[in-house]
Amino acid sequence: MEPMTVNQLLSSVRVFFKFMVRMDHYTANPLKDIPPMPEHSFAPFIFSPKQTDQLVEAVCKRIRKEPRHYLKDLSEYTAIVLMARCGLRIKEPLRLQFHHYRCRERTIYIEKTKFNKDRLIPVPKSVAAELDNYLAVRNAFMGEYHQNPYLLVRNRQKGLSAPRLRFVFHRAVKDIGVDQPRQVIGHMIFASPTPHSLRHSFAVNTLKRIKERGDRPQHALPVLAAYLGHQIYQHTAKYLKFIDAEQRQGLFDFVISQKEDI
Repeated sequence: MEPMTVNQLLSSVRVFFKFMVRMDHYTANPLKDIPPMPEHSFAPFIFSPKQTDQLVEAVCKRIRKEPRHYLKDLSEYTAIVLMARCGLRIKEPLRLQFHHYRCRERTIYIEKTKFNKDRLIPVPKSVAAELDNYLAVRNAFMGEYHQNPYLLVRNRQKGLSAPRLRFVFHRAVKDIGVDQPRQVIGHMIFASPTPHSLRHSFAVNTLKRIKERGDRPQHALPVLAAYLGHQIYQHTAKYLKFIDAEQRQGLFDFVISQKEDI
């Protein structure tokens, strides 16, 4: 198993034995002095802004025009747009209720996601235009007075599913030629592209734009953390390690060149 997985298991068992000691079933915690394994450093896959545009376009090109497929495919495309342009986790667009998008304010209310947190986020004008276009198509197919509570729908009764959205994402990754396997080299993990990579890329590319306009990315961390729904903004600081996709690729190329020494 990966060192991180081993450490998580050790931590869970350590907590169990702390309980056993507290209940007087044990006199001492047998895991108390077992040290954690050294963990690998993790380098997420980062899409450059150009690659993000290419991926969104690739999904758009796959939308089938036949009436029985069009609304579902457009829903999947809109979910990918929200992940790429707003940094949403994969389950967040799938759980959105119809009333969670407020078109006049151009905001989305995201309810009870990770850490059981709610947040209200503004969406860019381009994303609002995509959502408004989707809603017009949805109303044309389903009528204004529909019973499906979800914003993004598969049909009149059901919302989208995460497995299907992952398939759409990975197909687009192959279409644009950036599919690559996960690699462990030395103490470094280089991740393959996953739907969550869009969230990482949104954060990194946002900080890069802030830096390019002459501001300090560190000052934006609390706001970005609130937008992403992080529990504490220090978790967002990890994105400062990779300020753009080129830096991540450069690190990968360097480690590959030194692979024999590592």
